[in-house]
Amino acid sequence: MPSTVDDARSIDLLLGHEDKPEGSFLQRLSAAEWRVLMEAKLRSRTFARDERLRVGPDDRNVYIIWEGVVRQDRFPLGEGGSAPALTRFRGGGQLVGEAKLIAPCSAVLTTCLTRTVVIPCRVRHFNALLARWPKIQLALLCSLEDRSRSDERVYAMTTRPPLERVSGLLAHLADTVGVPGPRTDCTTIAGPSQKDIAAALQLATSTTESAIRTLRYHGIIEARYRQFVIHDVDALRHLAARH
Repeated sequence: MPSTVDDARSIDLLLGHEDKPEGSFLQRLSAAEWRVLMEAKLRSRTFARDERLRVGPDDRNVYIIWEGVVRQDRFPLGEGGSAPALTRFRGGGQLVGEAKLIAPCSAVLTTCLTRTVVIPCRVRHFNALLARWPKIQLALLCSLEDRSRSDERVYAMTTRPPLERVSGLLAHLADTVGVPGPRTDCTTIAGPSQKDIAAALQLATSTTESAIRTLRYHGIIEARYRQFVIHDVDALRHLAARH
């Protein structure tokens, strides 16, 4: 299914930016700074699950994720064959394609794991906006620094046991892309599969599945097709912090 421009959902109709996950770009914007984006007459665009955002060398956009989850894969040693990849998940409130702001030919494979609504913005327009509004630039820089620190805590602790690493990533996803369920005691993470989790943590799929079975056995999570239902986020955080 091709992406569609949401003509009825220009950015001035998108409310609730302050409710985006803590530390994200949109959540860091004040009402006045959000109004600046609204006045730019940007429009949202909807992408279907498994569709790719154009974040390649020929594209000239950055994207603000309004809702949904994307998987980003970078190939530091080059693509092809069994080349290693760095996998990360991004959700609502985050800006992706940020490297284009300083290196227009940069590329990262970005795949929508759910129906995803984004706000595209031309790089040259966004750079001009950042130059004119230092507080928006600061919000972006702070969000990227916060994201980098989170990535270090969640993805880079390769010496930790698999159960702790899987627990830490699921807790992180519950905070950043999770949707509260009909009951107050559960959060749903839609999009990532168990294979996605394994790729992000650079664990064997069987090792990841074993850790998830343990969490299911203790009633902390339910694992469904491309979906995790978290019943006890605090238990995940406790496991992730265990030494």
